[in-house]
Amino acid sequence: MTFSTSTLDFSILPYTEGVTIPVTKPNPTFLSDIGEEGMRDLLDRFYMGLFTSPIKDIFPPSEKSMKIAGQYSADFFIQICGGTAYFSQNRGAPQMRKRHAPFHITPHARLHWLVTFEEALQPIVEQKLSTQANIQSFWNYLNTFSQWMINNRD
Repeated sequence: MTFSTSTLDFSILPYTEGVTIPVTKPNPTFLSDIGEEGMRDLLDRFYMGLFTSPIKDIFPPSEKSMKIAGQYSADFFIQICGGTAYFSQNRGAPQMRKRHAPFHITPHARLHWLVTFEEALQPIVEQKLSTQANIQSFWNYLNTFSQWMINNRD
């Protein structure tokens, strides 16, 4: 998707089974731009979007537990963007593939996950809370990272 005043590319990379493409961490200045609270707000919007999405069944069943999961995820993204290592301090090494192994994550679920994340990013885009380059870097990370989490076929 391209916005009228934006060069952001929110296209979704195709998934190829058995191919693990290298992932590049987001620009740390994305976190500097939006701050820890901005990251927490982003992940709260994202998880509340997932709570009503077609893939809600692979997530916690209550709004309260979903908000907690969103904050764990915010800890991860703060850490991955070069901030404080909250995730490792509170939950151990990320090992995200291992953590996601019990959940049925298909290429189709990945698409819903990414679309919901794009929607959650829109306030950051619209309010110009970060540069387009930093937002693009974050999206590119999500696009690749999400492929790593697929563990089942459709």
